[in-house]
Amino acid sequence: MARILSIAVTQMACSWDRDANIQRAAAMVEEAAGQGAQVVLLQELFETPYFCIDKNKAFLKEATTVAANPAIQAMRVLARKLNVVIPVSFFERDGDRHFNSLAMIDADGEILGVYRKSHIPDFPDYEEAFYFEPGDTGFMVFETKFARLGAAICWDQWFPEAARAMALKGAEVLLYPTAIGWPIEPTQSRFKNSKVHWQQVMQGHAGANIMILAASNRIGAEHGISGQTQFYGGSLIVDHIGTKAAEADEATSQIMVKSFDMDEIALYRKDWGIFRTRRPDLYAPLCLAE
Repeated sequence: MARILSIAVTQMACSWDRDANIQRAAAMVEEAAGQGAQVVLLQELFETPYFCIDKNKAFLKEATTVAANPAIQAMRVLARKLNVVIPVSFFERDGDRHFNSLAMIDADGEILGVYRKSHIPDFPDYEEAFYFEPGDTGFMVFETKFARLGAAICWDQWFPEAARAMALKGAEVLLYPTAIGWPIEPTQSRFKNSKVHWQQVMQGHAGANIMILAASNRIGAEHGISGQTQFYGGSLIVDHIGTKAAEADEATSQIMVKSFDMDEIALYRKDWGIFRTRRPDLYAPLCLAE
């Protein structure tokens, strides 16, 4: 009997009403589960607007511990009720340290572990280094009820090393909650049309590792003091050969669900021989600093 996995990606706009954002995300999870999804991916830091447009110490108060985070607690209840896996991106406080983190909630509502974002952007409109330390967990793969899920966060997705590391650790699916758009003011005009570039990189990770990939982005214009960003949606699910299986538009809240035969994909990956014919003895340059 084939092992079928159904994955959902979502996208929505976020306000400063934290409870409303969590309720909206929960409603999307419920709708996705109603469409048969077993894994539902929400976007990066969906509890609030993307505060990293600016450097502002006042936003540090938004960080919580894992145990105190309201989104994690709400999604734990929902995961157990709906029998779905929900990765939750959140702003983590651990003592005096702060991280951009992801809690993997299994279908029984239990937290399987917490991944901390490894690569931290540090440039105008994405001032994450002001808020987050580089993650200390390493890349993680979670053995969930339905599949082995590799999960990383936004800027991590530009690094093929991250995708390959998760694949080598046994991931069957790559998940990336995301917050990416273009500047409304042309402070970074050369990045204005990054949507196609972003999606093609995601497709490359899926094709190179021969596995399903899902990325959930946010939508809407968000305004800081020093800049404004138009998040461009485009959340997508990519199949194991790098073809888009589902793609959201740039402006509306959406839920998309796609199903895959995981046994068939595993056989394809094995027969293709990508991992069997690797040459780790030649890869030392990957560890060199720029």
